[in-house]
Amino acid sequence: MDLRCSSCDLVVDPLAWACPSCGGVVDVPRVPLDGSPSGEGVWRHLDWLPVSEPVSLGEPVTPLVRLPWDGVDLTLKLEGALPTGSFKDRGTAVLVSWLKAHGATSVVIDSSGNAGASLAAYSARAGLKCHVFAPAAASPGKLRQIAAYGAELHAVPGTRQAVADAAIQHASTTGDVYASHAWHPLFISGTRTFAFEAWEQTGVPDAVVLPVGAGTLMLGIAHGFAELRDAGLTDRVTEIYAIQSTACTPLVTDGPEPVEVVVGDTAAEGIKIAHPPRGRAILAHATDVLAVDDTALWKSHERLRLSGVYTEPTSAIALAGLSALADRLTGKKVLVPITATGLKSS
Repeated sequence: MDLRCSSCDLVVDPLAWACPSCGGVVDVPRVPLDGSPSGEGVWRHLDWLPVSEPVSLGEPVTPLVRLPWDGVDLTLKLEGALPTGSFKDRGTAVLVSWLKAHGATSVVIDSSGNAGASLAAYSARAGLKCHVFAPAAASPGKLRQIAAYGAELHAVPGTRQAVADAAIQHASTTGDVYASHAWHPLFISGTRTFAFEAWEQTGVPDAVVLPVGAGTLMLGIAHGFAELRDAGLTDRVTEIYAIQSTACTPLVTDGPEPVEVVVGDTAAEGIKIAHPPRGRAILAHATDVLAVDDTALWKSHERLRLSGVYTEPTSAIALAGLSALADRLTGKKVLVPITATGLKSS
């Protein structure tokens, strides 16, 4: 199965993270949704994924919780139940399976925490050496988790872009595979399983509201529901509302491309991405994009905690966005991914 550049259609090396000719993002061909899913969790949909030998940590079906919220028929899907505590395990499990099958021995990633922890864990499971470049100011709990799996942690001072630049420089000088969740299409292939799983649990929701930075979960959800429709397994897709922080709003635009922004401070560290590589695709698939501030984020975080749901701050911004969208979504069946457990930010 070939990876191809989405811009110039060049076939690229299976370990490539971007097009070597034009620098564009690369994509993996669709896998026909043939056969019947079997088993549970991410690998229940193995026949619908572009890998055949799974690297697994026992990924479960993540639970659903109904929760009244400003007149909206809301269901939360608790992705913190995955092995490393975040939705990133969906994408990483598939990505590491692909990389191992194609001969990778050492990988590197830049991450604000969750993707790095996930890659560190699955690399340990697969027997790969792992380097994680993370902001020095990232949540200490996330940094401890990365190191606990045996990855080599590189704490980088400065901006999130400085972290990415350092990781790419490392990959270019060492030959380690740059396993970026924001760039590599196999990661998005894995996050499609969120849509497959939700469809089997509760059908196609009227809307999904979620935090969006690099957009890897959002794009997986969009692709997954579209593929289910195209295969005749459902007759519709969901609306998707992308929520950003007012501190970082490259996707809050009326145009087809992300805009340049000056990044401020926010507790939603997981979506503090000034230059999302797949920004054009995010905007093409989003029903709408809006931004909310940290005051609204923390109000939603408290409401969730007092309802028994402990989430990291980035997840709570989706509920703040849902409150802002209540007039548009009242009476609709809405699904919100709780993208990571609150233990991540402890």
